[in-house]
Amino acid sequence: MNKSYRQGQILKLIHGRRIHTQEELAHALKQIGVSATQVTLSRDIRELRLAKTSEGYRQLTQEPAGPGFAPLAAEFVQDVRVAQNLVVLKTSPGNANTVAAGLDREEWPEVVGTLAGDDTVLVVLPDSTAAEAVRKRMLKLLGIPA
Repeated sequence: MNKSYRQGQILKLIHGRRIHTQEELAHALKQIGVSATQVTLSRDIRELRLAKTSEGYRQLTQEPAGPGFAPLAAEFVQDVRVAQNLVVLKTSPGNANTVAAGLDREEWPEVVGTLAGDDTVLVVLPDSTAAEAVRKRMLKLLGIPA
């Protein structure tokens, strides 16, 4: 099992529901086909900077790795289009990766992922309805009527 994948699944689980113990975490991982020993889970918890709270494990907040999506979009996004379950952002050359990273940091729940080239960001959504909703949200952030 790939460590990055396992740790990604751990983060996904603790963001999605309350998990209070390593046993609960191990069980939840096993349900999605990821096996891990107690030693491995302890190491993952430490590396991911997870802390036990009254609401279960939570990731300790880190300093933001850069500006948020709104100021980046205002500066670099030139167009927002929908293509089925994708939102396509056109940016000025060389800025797509920065815009995609800003959107990723926002952790919008409807965004499955992003892929950036030089001047284009593909925002992957689960379906066309979600894509249209995200397009409208982005246009609103840009101060453009949808």
